[in-house]
This record gives sequence, structure tokens and C-alpha cells, in this order.
Amino acid sequence: MAAAAVAPTIVSFESTVDPAALVYHIDLFLIAIFAAVVLLRLPRAIARFWKFSEWGTGYILYHTNFRRSATRRVEFNSEAGSRHHDLATDDTHWSSVQRVNEKGAAPSYPPHVSSCPQVFRGALQLLHARFNPGVSMLQIIIIVIYIATLVYPAFYKTNPFSDPVRYGWIGVSQLPFVFALSSKNNILGWFLGSGYEKVHILHRVIGRVIVLSVNIHGLGFIYQWNLEGVFMSKIANPNNYWGLIALICADILIIFSTSWLRNKAYTLFLSTHIVCASLILPAIITHKPATSPYVLTAVGIFVLDRVMRWIKTRITTATIRPLPELGVTRVEIPSINAGWRAGQHVRIRVLSSGMGIIGWSETHPFTIASIVKGEEGMILMCKKTGDWTNKLYDLAKSSAYEGEGEARKVRVSVEGPYGGPGHRMFSSFSAAVFVAGGSGITFALSSIQDLIQKDLEGHSRVKVIHLVWSVQEPSSLVPLLPLLTSLVQQSVFTPIRISVFYTRAPIGKFPFPDTFFRSTALTLSPGRPKVSKILEASISKAVSLGSGVKDHEKITGMIVGVCGPLGLVDSVAAEVGKVDPLRRDQVGGIEIHDECFGW
Repeated sequence: MAAAAVAPTIVSFESTVDPAALVYHIDLFLIAIFAAVVLLRLPRAIARFWKFSEWGTGYILYHTNFRRSATRRVEFNSEAGSRHHDLATDDTHWSSVQRVNEKGAAPSYPPHVSSCPQVFRGALQLLHARFNPGVSMLQIIIIVIYIATLVYPAFYKTNPFSDPVRYGWIGVSQLPFVFALSSKNNILGWFLGSGYEKVHILHRVIGRVIVLSVNIHGLGFIYQWNLEGVFMSKIANPNNYWGLIALICADILIIFSTSWLRNKAYTLFLSTHIVCASLILPAIITHKPATSPYVLTAVGIFVLDRVMRWIKTRITTATIRPLPELGVTRVEIPSINAGWRAGQHVRIRVLSSGMGIIGWSETHPFTIASIVKGEEGMILMCKKTGDWTNKLYDLAKSSAYEGEGEARKVRVSVEGPYGGPGHRMFSSFSAAVFVAGGSGITFALSSIQDLIQKDLEGHSRVKVIHLVWSVQEPSSLVPLLPLLTSLVQQSVFTPIRISVFYTRAPIGKFPFPDTFFRSTALTLSPGRPKVSKILEASISKAVSLGSGVKDHEKITGMIVGVCGPLGLVDSVAAEVGKVDPLRRDQVGGIEIHDECFGW
């Protein structure tokens, strides 16, 4: 007797919960968590925007009359007269000068709001510890909370194998978040006081959640239809094949977003992102018209970002010069000299056939290295790190001599500014330490120049500044030596120490004589910097007596700014975490602001 054929059994699980209503309330819960975080950070935002001038700073680039001089004058008493010429050293900035404006008014220092109360500083230090390279414990906790929130609708009264409908709703409900976190003009980041690059890790996490959800949704239906033998008839339905198109777009997005492909072929990654993201939205709304509120919200966020990017873009002429000692191209844009905050970056496109077939269409981010309203305008330092920056350097190098140095005029598109310190004000701290690696010096230069200018105007609490720059060759110091020397000389009220370290033995003749670095304000040393000792020295100087014109001001903490490769950023963060709690409290807390190279 022949064995009877057994037909596959399809288990159907009908959930009694409306998936659309469930994910809607989950989104409201996520928004409530976000609002609570914004409220916690609100005091710092209020402190920053207390000055009316801050409302229009850091958003739109423009040109204005450059700043010729500080609005404050310096007066020396008779005892200090003979030491006027020594103000560039550490010892004589402190005790013998006072500043007054034309009406004799006292300096107006910015308000300082700590990131957390003193009792929570230890916990915050643990949260900033690195879990993985470039990822802190705080970021991991945020990701865990987010995923845990979505686990509830994923398993509450449902079965992922027989009821895939809810997973489609989960994926679609996260579209507004993933689009908001991907935009350069990041609405969520603006409320948090963070640049788009700081919250981009959440964009990647949410993107993966969406892809996982829509795959469970789509493959679940494909599996059921194959078991029933109706796949071809079902997929012929326009609603269903548009759903399949959306699924394919989601999978392409995740495949081309892997770190390896993103680093090796960024243009390909960007192109697939633009095409698939543009196609997936109409595909979803055609597949399920009821999803229109989520899709239209994502479209609105996308359109708003594009409009803002158009508003923030300037097409102008720039001068490019090669700096062989640093391996960078110096980009000078005199027609733009205002609109950014120290530490912000712009995205630049060089509109020249010399950049190659597609090179002229690429945009790349670079930190602004110059001060607002300076005579030179906007200055960028573009390090040779890939095909595009190599082409830019070769383009500058092939130019003819103009004036005193090599220069070439090119048309550029400048978009920004973006990023920066957010609601954090460097000038509200008592001490500032900047650690830079290679071309990361641009971030430190703009920040220190801004602090000096604010100090001269009576708008900075900073008592001590220490710049630590790590380079490969000592010759890297040559093109920036005049600027670094001028920083020391210009800072009348706040002592600056600049420590340059080189990690490779010089080849040939040493670029400086042995007696060149006699001043304690500017030093050049072999090896790597000992960040722990540098932090301790800055703390000691900030809390010590005899700090001159700012003696009466309370200690308001130390800011550590670091810009460079991921390894440098993580190592500095680790050293900050090792500072003795007693010393940390003596200086009023230590905060770190990092700018890391990478996509």
C-alpha cells in the first residue's frame, strides 16, 4: 500500500492586536524618551543661546567686514612695564595685566553649565569609556534601550513565522527616524546639541532594524505562498510586487553600507543609497497605502534636508596651494569669512576637470582651520588620504607661481557649516587641552584662535590652554610655525603652551637648530605625548593661585578637545577616564569633545 502524501500544514496565527496602532504608540514612547533627554540638556542650550548673537552663528556661511582688532585694550601697571616683552612665556601672562573696554566695563564671561552634577561625574566617566573602538558605553546603552523597546511589539501576541504583517509595520514605523538621523541638517541632533556625525551610529542601527523587519515580513509571505503553491499569482498583484521591490531596495542598502564597501567605494555606497532610498518610499506606499503617514513624514524630512543644503551652499572661487611638509592642500576662500563656529566643518566640491571624470561631483568634509571674520577668510587643510585628496594635491602642485608661492584658482562649492561643539561652549571652561594628530590640527587651530579672540574681548573664562600636536616628521611644523608662534604672542591674558611630538626619526638635516626651541611655550620632542601628565599639568595650573585677571572666577572645569585617527581619539578618552576623581572634582569636572577621521 502506497504511503499517503502529506500536505504541508500552514499554521496561521491571527493576532488580536492592531499592528498599526501598536507601532504608533511605540513611536510615541520613543519620542517621549527623546524629549526627556532634550529636557536634561536644555540648561546648556539656554546658556548658549542666552546671548542673542549665538542664534545666528553656526548655520549659514557669509562674508562680512573682517575683525581688525579686539574691542578691549590692555593696560600694564608700572611693575609690569619692564616685562612687557616677555608676555609670550608661561610665567608672565598671569599677574600684571588688566583689561578694560572704552567705558571701563568689566569682562563679561559666558555662563557655564556642567554636563552633570558633581555626584554623577564618576558614573558619566564610566559611560564615556570605550566598549569598542569609537563606540562608548553610553552609545551601547542607548542602542540596547532602543532595541529592547522594539522587542516588545516584535513578540507581543504574535508569531514571526506565521504572522509577518506586524514586522512590516515595525519596519515602516522607523522610517522617519532613519531619515532624520541620516540628514546633514539633523533635526534630532539640533535639539540634542550634537552634529549629525555624532548620532549617525543610531542611523545605522535603525537601518539594520528596518532591513531585518522587512525581510521577516517579506520572506514570511514568500514562504507561505510557496507552501500554498500560489507564489506566481500572488506576486503578480501590483501591491505585492511593489513590496518585493521595496524589499530588494532595503537589502541593497544594507549590503552596500558595510564598512568595507563604504571605505573602499564611497561613491558606489552613496549612489546606491540615493537611488534605493528614493525608490523604496514610493514602493512602500504603493504596496500598503495605509503606511502613507510614515512615508510622507520621511519624504518631508528628506525634502527639508535638501532645501537646507541648497540654502547653505555657496559657489565661489578658492585658491589652492600644496604644503609638501604636511602632505596637505591649503584651500583659501576669501569670499567666505563668517557664519561658522570654531570646530565646525564644511563639505567641499571642487568644480574642475582636473579632479577627473567623477571627482568634480564628489563632496568631502574638512574642518575649518581659520577664525571667524579673519583677514584670510575660510581656510581648509585637505590631507592626502585617498584618490580625491591626491587629485586635489596634484592639481595644486601643477599650478604656476602666483605671488610668493604656488597657487591656483578653482571654482568650489562649499556646503555647511556642520558639526562642531553643539551647545558646549569651550570659552566657559577654566582650562582647555587640545590633542591633534596630523591634519587634525585644523580643529585645534580654529578653536584656539577663537578662544584667544574671545579672551581679548573679555568673553572667555579659560585660564590655561595647552595644544598637543602629534606628527610623523618634525618638518611638518615648518609651514605652521609662524601661526603657532603668533598664537603664543597674541594670547595676552591666557598662557598657551604648544607641544609638538614627532614619531619618525628625521631624514637628513634636522629642520631646526638645537637652540631654536628655548621657550617653554613652544616645544618639539621625539616620541608620543604622555597625555596623562599633560592633563595633570593643566589641572594644576587651572586650580593654582596667581592666575591673574581671572583669580576671582570660580573653577568651571576642563575641556579636552581631540581630533585625529580613531586610535588617538580612543587613547585620549582612556587617559581622561583615568584622571583621579579628586583632581577631576578640583578642576570642576572634565569633558571631552572628539572629532574622528572617517566616513
